Amino acid sequence: MIRVAVTAEPFDPVAAATALEREGAGGIATFTGLVRADDGVTTLELEHYPGMTERVLHELAQEAQRRWALSAVTVFHRVGTMAIGERIVFVGTAAAHRSPAIEAMTFLIDRLKTDAPFWKREQREAGGRWVEARRTDDEAAKRWR
Repeated sequence: MIRVAVTAEPFDPVAAATALEREGAGGIATFTGLVRADDGVTTLELEHYPGMTERVLHELAQEAQRRWALSAVTVFHRVGTMAIGERIVFVGTAAAHRSPAIEAMTFLIDRLKTDAPFWKREQREAGGRWVEARRTDDEAAKRWR
């Protein structure tokens, strides 16, 4: 089972993890990313390329499922304007054992940071700025290629 959603609406990570548990796997791994208040950020705006973004996330989920024989993958990603502390992303994987679930979850979060067409704009009291890609994100994604 693969579930992918790109939405402006908040998501419930507990409900998403519970759905993964119903797949009968022995190991569930999840990651939830939140908006940080780095350097005076007041809100985060995420834009995406509708249709393409969902396709890329689905392709990454399929790749993870092939590489680690997962029973289920869930990827939820928010778009729009979010306040400090709001959830941005949820990645969850289910596998027979913990190691493949953890590796696949890490693969997905590393690759979606570099491969999915999202654009971030941080808002501060002094104005906004587009967020540049980070070298560390590129390095993390490279290890999976």
